[in-house]
Amino acid sequence: MEDQASDREHDPHCGQETARRSHHSDKTKANLMTRLNRIEGQIRGVKGMIEKDTYCDDVLNQIAAIQSALNSVGKLLLEGHMKSCVVERIQAGEHDVIDELLVTVNKLMK
Repeated sequence: MEDQASDREHDPHCGQETARRSHHSDKTKANLMTRLNRIEGQIRGVKGMIEKDTYCDDVLNQIAAIQSALNSVGKLLLEGHMKSCVVERIQAGEHDVIDELLVTVNKLMK
């Protein structure tokens, strides 16, 4: 329940909490979806490789490629987040967004 509360912010215009949302351009969304669809296909491919008893090194190399692709998606999202959401919240005086961002970056770097 606490996680849901952290995904909400107070909307001063209507006096109630609203779910926070990103605001990606249609071009950015399409780029992210294309990348994620490709990653999804790669994961299905790895499952097939394991079912077919493919040589472990080949499977591991494919997993490394998937991790790299996921990292690229994460970097794109992080860049957009910092340039829009984080900047807007800092300008609104919400400096706690820095701590939130640091937690997220630490999770990405694990």
